[in-house]
Amino acid sequence: MPSLNLAIARLINTGTDSFAIWVVKAPYPSGYVLRDCVWPSELNQIWQEWQQMFAGHSGLNVTANTAPQPANPLSFNLGSANSGHMPGYGGRLMQYLGLYLWRWVFDGPILNSLERSCGMAMGQNTRLRFQLEIRDPDLIALPWEIMQRQPGQSAISLAQDLLFSRTTSEVEPLPFLRTDQAINILLVLGHDENLQLEQEAIILQQILENKPQINHNYSGFAPCMVKTLIQPTPQELIQELETKAYNVFFYAGHGLPGPDGGLLFLRPSKTLNGIELAQVLTRSGLKLAVFNACWGAQPAAVNHQAIPASSLAEVLIRHGVPAVLGMRDVIADHESHSFIKAFAAALRSRKPIDEAVAEARQEMLTLYKFNQPAWTLPVLYLHPDFNGELVKSIDEGITELPDISIVNINIATSKACLRSLAPGGRTWFLRAGVTRIGRTQDNDIVIPEPSVSKRHAEILCRNTFAGTTPVQTYYLQDLSTYGTTWCLSSNGWQQILREEVPLQSGSKLKFGNSSNETWEFVIEN
Repeated sequence: MPSLNLAIARLINTGTDSFAIWVVKAPYPSGYVLRDCVWPSELNQIWQEWQQMFAGHSGLNVTANTAPQPANPLSFNLGSANSGHMPGYGGRLMQYLGLYLWRWVFDGPILNSLERSCGMAMGQNTRLRFQLEIRDPDLIALPWEIMQRQPGQSAISLAQDLLFSRTTSEVEPLPFLRTDQAINILLVLGHDENLQLEQEAIILQQILENKPQINHNYSGFAPCMVKTLIQPTPQELIQELETKAYNVFFYAGHGLPGPDGGLLFLRPSKTLNGIELAQVLTRSGLKLAVFNACWGAQPAAVNHQAIPASSLAEVLIRHGVPAVLGMRDVIADHESHSFIKAFAAALRSRKPIDEAVAEARQEMLTLYKFNQPAWTLPVLYLHPDFNGELVKSIDEGITELPDISIVNINIATSKACLRSLAPGGRTWFLRAGVTRIGRTQDNDIVIPEPSVSKRHAEILCRNTFAGTTPVQTYYLQDLSTYGTTWCLSSNGWQQILREEVPLQSGSKLKFGNSSNETWEFVIEN
């Protein structure tokens, strides 16, 4: 799936509230663009009004500069919040903030890069994965999920042509991730005076294990198992995570923001901070952490200024947790239950995590309307190297079955490998299905060169036909950051730019710099 990653950071030495917005990752080489801009006073005013109306916490300031600044104005006339028409006022406030945020972010070359990236994804019959990286802590609390290009158009987190999430490039490498066919959830209920824990455990377990409403003959949904811990000690929680193979951690209970990711109150006198939790989650190879609490995506603050990298979601993603879903602000129990039900159903249908969040967000919008903040509260962070896959899709699982099955008994089987032509170089045998090549240890073939991307390329094995005879065919797909995959042809070394090319036995390949070692693709019949 093509990806476009955008970063926003404050310019420190300019003396004004100036920011840089630039493309960190694009699906085509010329998409890496940058522009500088100033935080406008109108946007600051709407953000303050949003916090007064919707925020369940003390207001956070983006700027201390109160002097008026010129801006490209929209008609800023929301009416009065005290006029007795709160739903209409709230809807207009939400729409204006979404419009202003879009206009501030997507302008000039940034908008061009987005539009071309969406066009490339459309040409591949898929959606664009759009990830936003907010490097200034004072901007973290803003509801970027509501960005809207024009009145009447979908917000960016509800768009049909892209999948929206937040991310950060300051991350630890992804741990080894198991290939899962089932969803295995550890449900932890911590201390919360407002919850009847046993009843809440039953409700959440029923929601999470509920089979999606699909045709009873359809077996494509993933099985789901839930283990519940009610007010465990930190030692009990850590032992459970380290001795069992969970791929989802789900927490409901009381918590507080803090500079180290905040505190989870497991028991009245037993807490676990975000850094401690991050370490055990990454050791266990878990893929998704979900927090049904009002503070998971909220930064800690001092004197109305956010503390850098302090939200629980940021701490976990920086430590290498692949995906974290938290709430930006206070969410009602019935709203969170509606979201969890739709989210779990989408995951069990084997959809990527960001697609499942989009579906659940749409369900929230349908139930609780545009002018209510419920659909804006879930915030998803994805590790920049994670593809969002919680469980294998049915198609990919079938592709990766060994070719010794009875169904494929007439297929001409072969063993393929990639071998280094450097003295003493290694030979790697390819998987039936997809073989991943890259710099980090989570790949099938690891090439520890700085010029090799973390997830650089894939070799795909497909069953095709030569006339009526089924044969195995291999293809090379470039996924590198700058298109630095090379194939030797009659015209010399040719650079593959995010293309898929067929491989013949004896093909010579390079990954990263053109001066790196040469690899040979070989099929042994």
